[in-house]
Amino acid sequence: MCGIFGYVGSRNDAAKIVFEGLKRLEYRGYDSWGIAALATINNKQGFSANKQETINKIEIEKHVGAIGDLKPNASLITHHSALAIGHTRWATHGGVTVANAHPHLDCSGQIAVVHNGIVENFEHLKKSLLKKSFKFETETDTEVIVHLIEDELRGNKDIVKAVFGVLARTEGRNTFIILTSNGEIIAARNGSPLVVGSNGREYYFSSDTLSFSRVAQQMLFVDNKQVVVFDGKKIRLFDANTKKELPVKFEKITVKGEEVNKEGYAHFMLKEINETPYVLAQLIRQSRESLESLANAIKKAENVYTIGSGTTGLAAAQIAYFLRAIAKINVTSLVGADAYEYFDLFSKNDLIIAPSQSGETADVLEVLEKAREKGAMIASNVNMAGSMMEKLSDFKFSTLAGPEICVVSTKVFVAHIAWGYLLSKAAAGEYSEGIKDLEKLSEEIEKYLKDEKNIESIKKLAKYLATKEHIFLLGKAQNFQIIREGMIKLIETSYKHAHAMPAGDLKHYAITLMEKGVPVIVAVSEDEVKNDVLNAVSQVKARGAEVIGISSQNHDDFESFIKVPDLGEVSSIFNVIPLQLLAYFMAVKLGYNVDRPRNIAKSVTVK
Repeated sequence: MCGIFGYVGSRNDAAKIVFEGLKRLEYRGYDSWGIAALATINNKQGFSANKQETINKIEIEKHVGAIGDLKPNASLITHHSALAIGHTRWATHGGVTVANAHPHLDCSGQIAVVHNGIVENFEHLKKSLLKKSFKFETETDTEVIVHLIEDELRGNKDIVKAVFGVLARTEGRNTFIILTSNGEIIAARNGSPLVVGSNGREYYFSSDTLSFSRVAQQMLFVDNKQVVVFDGKKIRLFDANTKKELPVKFEKITVKGEEVNKEGYAHFMLKEINETPYVLAQLIRQSRESLESLANAIKKAENVYTIGSGTTGLAAAQIAYFLRAIAKINVTSLVGADAYEYFDLFSKNDLIIAPSQSGETADVLEVLEKAREKGAMIASNVNMAGSMMEKLSDFKFSTLAGPEICVVSTKVFVAHIAWGYLLSKAAAGEYSEGIKDLEKLSEEIEKYLKDEKNIESIKKLAKYLATKEHIFLLGKAQNFQIIREGMIKLIETSYKHAHAMPAGDLKHYAITLMEKGVPVIVAVSEDEVKNDVLNAVSQVKARGAEVIGISSQNHDDFESFIKVPDLGEVSSIFNVIPLQLLAYFMAVKLGYNVDRPRNIAKSVTVK
């Protein structure tokens, strides 16, 4: 979940380059950050001021807080350096302190490490290293890695072989970069992402391509259990299992090297909500042949699953709904962290569909790897090129949504479910109709977002909801996963307790909580379950609840009304937009950090 970045090249401001790279990785973690640079320093010797020698020294700078919060004129490592590594942290082991921030040094100060992942057996390894007199300065699991390298080097002075040994001794998903005082950068991948960018003169080691896409023209995708080495002269690649050197094959970067900024918006979240019509326009232009090929495979599969976690878990569930309701295909939706009982049920005749923003979600990857072992086919819809999920997939689709910097996902969620809708229409033999529906959807969302009356109405409701501690949401059929996503958005941005439920399940338990002044948000579409949902509205209204209706038609029991267009089968996709805006304006009203909610990160690469 952390972001790691390294640089080596002809420039002598490596720390600054790494700093800029980390800012583009901030969505992966923002508890703290740090940089290690190899500085060349003139060192006076003896009593003679004229006698000097040049030495290499690893210098460290670390801070608590988000890297984006550093003042523009703040000083970084000032010594000239052509090599540096850095890290932006989402804390897993140890508190958010300067000491626990990466990079971490070995006992001699000759090796620095930054790490993304969790060393699951770190307690056992730490006890063993303490017995060997290694000194630990932090509470992190990461520090084990740098001391393991030291331990490996005691018996073998080859730093690359030492890294092989560390990979063999550590458990869990762990990707790390080390910097040595000899002028080497070595990066190892185990589960968590790692890519290397190049422009022919410089090399960038990173968690994703977004961080260097503006400055590099080609990239090397590092596979699991591979180690990439800059040995002071060139890049080399090794297989950690066989210990054999591999050919280095860079490929052209296809990700746009666009400037990541707010473009006049107050926050990235608002900017990205407003980019939704563009995202839908990109989706419409995707290959029909590729989508229909997947649709045919779905119809032939014995069992079809969708899978995701968090927001993408709800996207997966909505895709499953569309396939069931529109294409009449029996599809089961799974949650990444809670699919253990399916491991033995997967077969070579099955197909799994996985939407993902990062393509690196650890608990989902674990399920996909088990399914792959059983021979199941995998289809992915991913926003990050070159991800592990994409590499596991037989059918690879990009959301084409562009960078999503806000930790709270908005436009990518819409991209996933709109893609799932079009896939369902393709499976039903109604692809052209699906395209027309999405074109209309894109137009209506753009109109809605440009209408100041709509925005002011949402702001007014957000101001009201910001005073409440508990918010309930109701929906059914096409709108059930949508109101669940609304729940997630409210929790992520406003830190309020929100609870979403099927409208028909209300009377079985949650009706005990309905009383005067309780806010209930309900999504009502012009579909076959409309009357069922309105019955639930009447039940909560009778007990004093204040109902906020998201609907194309106002109803007597609505205390407040968010008017949305009737768009038939894609009404549910539209309905997520006002929910996203409500969450956004609530966070603004409450004074919270909209783009960086507390305790969560964009890419969850640990279980």
